[in-house]
Amino acid sequence: MGMENIRIVLVGPLYGGNVGSTCRAMANMGISDLALVAPRNLNMDEARMMACHATCILEERSEFDSLSEAVADCGAVMGTTARGGLYRQHARPPREWADKVLEVAQTGKVALVFGREDNGLDNDELAVCTHIIQIPTTIEYSSLNLAQAVLICCYEVFVASETYEPPEEKSPEAPSLLRERMFALWREALLDVGFMEPDKADHMMLGLRRILARGKLTEDDVQILMGMARQSSWAAKQSN
Repeated sequence: MGMENIRIVLVGPLYGGNVGSTCRAMANMGISDLALVAPRNLNMDEARMMACHATCILEERSEFDSLSEAVADCGAVMGTTARGGLYRQHARPPREWADKVLEVAQTGKVALVFGREDNGLDNDELAVCTHIIQIPTTIEYSSLNLAQAVLICCYEVFVASETYEPPEEKSPEAPSLLRERMFALWREALLDVGFMEPDKADHMMLGLRRILARGKLTEDDVQILMGMARQSSWAAKQSN
């Protein structure tokens, strides 16, 4: 889906830990192209430690003297900002730009650009960008950690790519006959343990049915619940 054409660009990063954490965030979301613009004496030991198992991204990074050089081959350049202002009014959340990122990445390079930890991107650097991203936050505190901002943007693109397949429930939904067997066992168990009196059993069982009807019950679920009911009955009878 073009994820290999997405480049993460960090402009003037100050801390090796943030660069390493960025590598880890990129690896989580299937992005591997990292470019640093004028990094400032980074602690690379700290970067490697925070990269964890994504050190290959760190070691294969590119470094440039200017943002223009880092994005020279990119068809779309999306800069991030936490500030407002006249030249930032067309900023959109990363979710709104995710499809555009993937569209351009089908045929060419796309850069997601992140500014300095202390000052972000300046106006000259934003002028190089074709799109502006602003991550939604509270008005009271809009500054995000660099690696966290990278992760949020990469996550939105990854989700939009529809490459993630959530795990599927292997056990089928329990049929009515099996569920009725389970309720019969629980009726017996609840009577055995003294939870309800025989004249109140029908009313209490309706309550139990209502509780268990609020979610899907698979055959495996029902087998576990039946086993619990049998064991409860056995234990109650042993104590009598």
